Amino acid sequence: MIKRASIILALATSFSAGFAVNAVLTRSTKKQINMKRVTGIGGIFFKCNDPEKIKEWYKTHLGFNMDAYGAKFEWRRADDSTQKGSTLWSPFPDKTKYFEPSSKDFMINYRVDDLEALVTALKSEGVTVLDNIETYDYGKFVHILDVEGNKIELWESIEKK
Repeated sequence: MIKRASIILALATSFSAGFAVNAVLTRSTKKQINMKRVTGIGGIFFKCNDPEKIKEWYKTHLGFNMDAYGAKFEWRRADDSTQKGSTLWSPFPDKTKYFEPSSKDFMINYRVDDLEALVTALKSEGVTVLDNIETYDYGKFVHILDVEGNKIELWESIEKK
């Protein structure tokens, strides 16, 4: 009788523990699936022979308002027009190592809302994360590789209204 009760108790405990673990895993998986990932393009970066000459050409002929990084295009978010956003157009020297390990002449920066949660999800999905999240006064950054080895920069902005 004690043996039967022990077996029933062990089965009930195992079933309950399994159900609880499954519920937790299902919730975290659903959160990853429903999590907003990329929200827009934060910047377009490309290699060129003479970044200063290119910036001057675009300023003169197309009216780009340049700073040390390139041209910043400001806009308002579609889902909340009180929130500002921007996209950066930025030429880099053709010898830059910033795009490595990709051998491409461009890199796209994508805006995200929650970089830390996204990096956790990407790692669990087997995506190559190249570095640790870096934080600056204008946002958080990390670099990943896509399936063809293109380097991608992910950016969580710290923009003000």
